[in-house]
Amino acid sequence: MGRRDPDGLGERLSAALPGVFRTDLTTRTAYSSDASIYRRVPVAVAEVRSADDLARVLALAAEEGLPVTPRGGGTSIAGNSVGPGIVIDTSRRFNRILSLDPESRTAVVEPGVILDDLRAAAGRYGLTFGPDPSSHSRCTLGGMIGNNACGSHSVAWGITADNVAGLRMLLPDGRELAAGPGGTGDARIDAELTRLRDAHLGPLRTELGRFSRQVAGYGLHHLLPENGFDAAKALVGSEGTCALVTEATVRLVPVPAARALAVIGFPDVYTAAELAPFAARCGALTVEGMAADLLTALRAQPGRSGAGADLPPGGGWLYCEVGGESPALAEEAAHGLVEAVRGRFPAATAVVVDDPARMRALWWIREAGSGIVTRLPDGGEAWPGWEDSAVPPDRLADYLRGLYGLMREQGFRGVPYGHFGEGCLHLRVDFALDDPRGVAAYRDFIGAATELVVSYGGTVSGEHGDGRARSELLPAMYSADLLKAFGSFKAVFDPEGRLNPGVIVDPAPLDADLRPGPGRDALSITPVHALTRDNGSFAAAVHRCVGVGACRNLDTGSMCPSFKVTRDEVHSTRGRARVLAEMLRGESLPDGWRSKEALDALDLCLSCKACASECPVNVDMATYKAEFLHRHYARRLRPLAHYSMGWLPLWSRLVAGAPGAARSANAALRLPPVAALAKRLAGVEPRREMIRFAEEPLRDWFRRRRRDEAATGSRAGEGSRTGGASGGKVVLWPDTFTNFHQPEVGKAAVEVLEALGHEVLMPPGRVCCGLTWHSTGQLRVTQRVLRQTLDILEPALRAGLPIVGLEPSCTVMLREEARELLPDDPRAELLAATTTTLAELVAAHEGEWPFRRLDAAAIAQVHCHQEAKGSYDPDRAVLERLGVSADVIGAGCCGLAGNFGFEPGHWEVSQACAERELYPKVRGAGDDEMVLADGFSCRTQIAQGTGDRALHLAEVLRRAL
Repeated sequence: MGRRDPDGLGERLSAALPGVFRTDLTTRTAYSSDASIYRRVPVAVAEVRSADDLARVLALAAEEGLPVTPRGGGTSIAGNSVGPGIVIDTSRRFNRILSLDPESRTAVVEPGVILDDLRAAAGRYGLTFGPDPSSHSRCTLGGMIGNNACGSHSVAWGITADNVAGLRMLLPDGRELAAGPGGTGDARIDAELTRLRDAHLGPLRTELGRFSRQVAGYGLHHLLPENGFDAAKALVGSEGTCALVTEATVRLVPVPAARALAVIGFPDVYTAAELAPFAARCGALTVEGMAADLLTALRAQPGRSGAGADLPPGGGWLYCEVGGESPALAEEAAHGLVEAVRGRFPAATAVVVDDPARMRALWWIREAGSGIVTRLPDGGEAWPGWEDSAVPPDRLADYLRGLYGLMREQGFRGVPYGHFGEGCLHLRVDFALDDPRGVAAYRDFIGAATELVVSYGGTVSGEHGDGRARSELLPAMYSADLLKAFGSFKAVFDPEGRLNPGVIVDPAPLDADLRPGPGRDALSITPVHALTRDNGSFAAAVHRCVGVGACRNLDTGSMCPSFKVTRDEVHSTRGRARVLAEMLRGESLPDGWRSKEALDALDLCLSCKACASECPVNVDMATYKAEFLHRHYARRLRPLAHYSMGWLPLWSRLVAGAPGAARSANAALRLPPVAALAKRLAGVEPRREMIRFAEEPLRDWFRRRRRDEAATGSRAGEGSRTGGASGGKVVLWPDTFTNFHQPEVGKAAVEVLEALGHEVLMPPGRVCCGLTWHSTGQLRVTQRVLRQTLDILEPALRAGLPIVGLEPSCTVMLREEARELLPDDPRAELLAATTTTLAELVAAHEGEWPFRRLDAAAIAQVHCHQEAKGSYDPDRAVLERLGVSADVIGAGCCGLAGNFGFEPGHWEVSQACAERELYPKVRGAGDDEMVLADGFSCRTQIAQGTGDRALHLAEVLRRAL
């Protein structure tokens, strides 16, 4: 299907099943890839709601001659869930837990159920679903069943095939199956499967099921008589090539009452691999391994230089989790495991952790591995391709040595980690896939690595299926007889080959359809931002997204707010990155920077920057959006909001400069007809309240105050200065919001700083960080504004005076974006180095403490930019010293996000973001409970959404003077 549906296929599909099919190019390109290196733009995406929807989709696909590819969370690394026909997404609407029986320890689920949702439901009964891949917060049960997922606990609780009791499935012709022990429920199919099994008994018994992580190909050994002719288990791992799951009955396992984590260090990763099988035999629930390479790659990321401080000394580690009936018994068992390992290797180091927060922090390093190692410590790109290989565990160390040797021999670098207790290895390698010669080298390496793993009795796939990455390699592992059996097995269910073609049987070439392959950056540009970490390449920046899908976490973290409220892949960080990648390639989206599809994908990005810190590879969609808008609207009319909100500093200054204008504007905006007209002219969402202007801006107040001081011969606030004269001079940054709209915050800050013994200065001229121009993509204006600001601040910068920021988003502009936008101006580095927040300055104060205890409770909304690019720790420290117990909102962005919440079309998402946690907690706050928010946007959202007035930290500190 072409760009605009010239043959009417999209219209026919949508008309036949309204509300299910999405055929717009934005959606299709967002689904063009998963977490693999492969890409295929589908002709349609179907968001099915039921088994009936699924049956209708299959029928329509047959009528139109379209292949069908099922997709869960899209976290497949092997390319299992990309296809050229209809991609079926079950995660958004086909996702109910139908029943959960704690007595029989089973649950019945629809395929789109998120694993963590099932684990949470089962956890109420002390149960869990055993397999837990690192993507557990967003992967679906259907996807896990499709690719026979495993995870860190499978060493104790088995892989997905071990934990599936029954499957209800649909064949391509719409017939239903009820697969389980004894067959499929269809006599004809069972007879064909019996004949197939009996014709290949030898290879089924000798080539399959040799060790737990051998999951390559179809699990036909489950059809053997001694294995109960279990059709459900045989279909687990079939990757949607035979039938589509509509309902699964899964087994649950009891979890220990308490857990402890022993992290054991070794001199190198090889020693860790050698001891892993022993640790597994000692009863560990997990035996996860990683090398120092992974920690080095993590510490190379911005703000993570101290990551892994809890790890014991070593060059390789094993993460060994143990359980017990109580925390004390779990800790005792962990220490016992460490001593047992030391009995084999006395030099082992170890740390035992039973605090849940510390355990989560340590586990994050391992679970984020697939994203972390995508960027090597020197910034080089590394790609999946040789992922999930596995050998019998006692041969892992030798295999690992051979793999490192192969990389050295062929000139590659990579970072290994994985499920060492089961002999399974993950590896990202710096293949040069954007060059045809690099693609050829990739193929050569994969061929040599396949020979290597087979020589150790291993498998090309130790979990997560074969997909497009490994299906071509099956002949190197298996006999012609077994490969024939695989083909016959698929033909029993899908004789016309309509389901997920190119996978397992009749495989697609492993070097075809590469997402980062040749032509990925056909739209070459020099970005305005330096993109330092990506060597100035916008394409490399966009391709940071490898698709692990951490942005699809619904219940944890701040990323990605628009996805959390829409559950729409297009509005995830990953979806946007995929659309931008297709725009850069220029095939499916040939309009370049004028692409409406890319504009649509970026529209609901709040530019909160959560992805810049929470994404394992630090995708910075806010920056990419600013770059896109800069080019999309070059020499074109922009939306009205870009002129009103984007140029807010100018309009605010003009209003402030005209005597009486602020009072008149505020009075007029209280009149509904005037406010409605103003919003229409400014391109502002009609349901929003317009912001008010201060009748006396902060700078005017400050000058008047100084004049009064000069007239009286005293310094205002001098009598309250108890912090000592050692505080020195500081420059208070008069951001637009504080200066022109809420000067009371700035006044409080002046009093607080003076109480600490500081002499407060203001910049001598008009300064601005350029935030509003930056967020609307007016980057040349942003650069001009920043240069002017640096000119005015230069004497203060040369003198090393602290620049104290009150507005978190402006502080981030001064610290982060100024350097990226003006990389050749050394003053930008000085600005970044001297900029501080009020909380940082107060927390570091060593003189007399001029504040009394407030002993109060508070709800605190951390500005999203501060959370992403700074830290709330200094604020916590100050509040704790004031006796303020803060309940910090954990849902991330408030939803207003500067101009975003004021723009038409964003109201619902803006409000839904706030309703996730912020609004309910503010509404439920007690009369004596404070609401804290340093961000002007956050305070505005709270005021307009709840009627409460939130306080800036400066105002809290002034109360305590």
